Amino acid sequence: MFVVDYIRVIFVYLMTMEKRYCLECSEPLKGRADQKFCADYCRNTYNNKVDKDTKNLIRNINNRLRKNHKILSVLNVSGKTKVSRSKLYDKGFDFQLFTSIYTTKTGNTYFYIYNQGYLALENELFLLIKKEL
Repeated sequence: MFVVDYIRVIFVYLMTMEKRYCLECSEPLKGRADQKFCADYCRNTYNNKVDKDTKNLIRNINNRLRKNHKILSVLNVSGKTKVSRSKLYDKGFDFQLFTSIYTTKTGNTYFYIYNQGYLALENELFLLIKKEL
């Protein structure tokens, strides 16, 4: 009699238990109550899809910042150099992207890409500087 009651309780429990499905492939889940995915593959695939557009935007901006930094690093080997706007443009420099701005007491505005900076001078020239960290 005890075994029959036990089986009946388990059967009722299983019938009333809410079915859970994998968030990626919709396969029924077996195991822990807080499980969301049936396998590591599904977990990785799902997480790679989440905020994909935002991740791509950030990656693209970081790549352009990295390119700007490399251009300034190559042109400014001495730590302080003057270059023309056309030379920066020819290398593919993007003046719209920088990581910080520093304005001096005299009103000069330096634009920085990480530790590499530039200041606009007269006659389409730029002073490139390197901030020692």
